[in-house]
Amino acid sequence: MRLFTAVYPDVAALQHLDLALGGVGGPAVADPGAGLRWVPRTQRHVTLAFHGEVPDGAVPGYVDALTEALAATAPFRLALAGSGTFGGRTLWVGLTEDVDALRALSRRVATAAEDAGIGAADRAGGRPHLTVARASSALVGADRARERRARRGRTPSSPGSPFAGWARALAVYRGPSWTVDVVHVVHSRLGAGRSGGPAHEDAAVLALPSGP
Repeated sequence: MRLFTAVYPDVAALQHLDLALGGVGGPAVADPGAGLRWVPRTQRHVTLAFHGEVPDGAVPGYVDALTEALAATAPFRLALAGSGTFGGRTLWVGLTEDVDALRALSRRVATAAEDAGIGAADRAGGRPHLTVARASSALVGADRARERRARRGRTPSSPGSPFAGWARALAVYRGPSWTVDVVHVVHSRLGAGRSGGPAHEDAAVLALPSGP
């Protein structure tokens, strides 16, 4: 199965982000247009590690190793803040507050994965983020072609990414903080969700020691 490990914002943080997105984009939040896809609210998460394709039989061993690795991890606080794009194709919102604790948690996840014999591409060590939307390569390529023509004076200026304006507007965004007290091991099924996106299903939900 295709697996990743993540933490999720609470309902209040997600609702606050939705209000901010609505303020920036208005109707585009409900109808982004061809080539754009919003990540459903229930799937908005902060990836700690991406494991890729993992044999079903390896998952219980990983969950056991992760449970042991989390034994010394106390809950901590995060808040969504700032924004940017990756390659013009992905709109993300960043994180603030105890980001060092998040990075330490990501390292523990990677160690547990290694102990269980599965892969773990670190996703929180460099720039921890929550993905909000994605654009097709064809759409971004068309925008970049228009930008090149604009530089030659042939057409009006183009931002080069469908998310450029969103990222600028959300650069000063700051949402309410929430407590990270559980870690999710998630099975992702590509193309099985709404509009051809992935469907996510918890393979395990592990509480941090002082959590619920």
